[in-house]
Amino acid sequence: MLTKVLICDDSNFARKQMARSIPDGWKVELSFAENGQQAIEQIKQGKADVMFLDLNMPVMDGYQAMQIIKDQDLPTLVIVVSGDVQAEARTRMLKMGALDFIRKPVDNDKLTTILTQYGLYSGEKSAEKRSSSVPIQHTDSDPLTEKLDAYREMANIAMGQAGEKLAHLLNEFIDLPIPNVNLIETTELHMAIAEISGGDRVSAISQGFISAGISGEALLIFNDSNFANMVKLLNYKHKAFSDQLELEALMDVTNILTSACLVALSEQLNVNFTHNHPIVLGQHCGLDELLNKNVSRWNRVLAIEIGYAIKSQSINFDLLLLFPDKSIDLMFEKLVKVVS
Repeated sequence: MLTKVLICDDSNFARKQMARSIPDGWKVELSFAENGQQAIEQIKQGKADVMFLDLNMPVMDGYQAMQIIKDQDLPTLVIVVSGDVQAEARTRMLKMGALDFIRKPVDNDKLTTILTQYGLYSGEKSAEKRSSSVPIQHTDSDPLTEKLDAYREMANIAMGQAGEKLAHLLNEFIDLPIPNVNLIETTELHMAIAEISGGDRVSAISQGFISAGISGEALLIFNDSNFANMVKLLNYKHKAFSDQLELEALMDVTNILTSACLVALSEQLNVNFTHNHPIVLGQHCGLDELLNKNVSRWNRVLAIEIGYAIKSQSINFDLLLLFPDKSIDLMFEKLVKVVS
């Protein structure tokens, strides 16, 4: 008897990864959805005995879809598969009725254990990927679109692990976006960061990283208008607010986010990154002053913008990951090995 399985994720790259993770011997009929709204429609059509559901998606995210499933008592068993691995994200989804919660990239052995535990699969546990005979959703996207999709999913996983670390430190829920990923000329980078800063004065830290064949730079950018709230949230005991304390906070947040991101990138690309000591690009300065001497050495970059937010504290800040032209194709080659 076939089990109807729906994979809901806005990334085609992630949908392929999930399909390949389904254990051999589990007889399934696969369907795919790009957002929660499509998923709800397919559940109502009877295409989802089991659904693997992402959280951060456009149109309708996983939280909204799960709430509808709960409110309308829709007939599907939901297993969340997400890059957002914060404890609160897991708790919220389980309270709404999800069976379990798996972090990306999927651990095939853990997936098999969960499916067996809930009586959905009775085959042998195996960490092997499903055979290439599994029907995979194909798209008509061009090569550049496929590359950007793979980079976006890579960033989504890194973003989630970094957000988890920061959430644990601050004891706050971190709102995570869909990463904004573009291949741009360095001259366009000024405009991209101008949109991030919104014309406000900013403080920023840069941290470079490198491995065999792949290098990059992380820029953490805070608008002056809300960074004081972050300093308060970090709760530096017995320290009065000062420029030095603000600098310490900048360094601490940078170390947490970039270290977690680089660990996640290393695991996905199968490389070992070493990183430089963080460098202060500027404090309380304008955009041009910040950038003029820092990013002009590259011609074209892969720019990944991640806009973190702590809504309860009115805090917004951006992490910008920049990869030079020479690293871009090699990263894609390493990523596609995961789903080949």
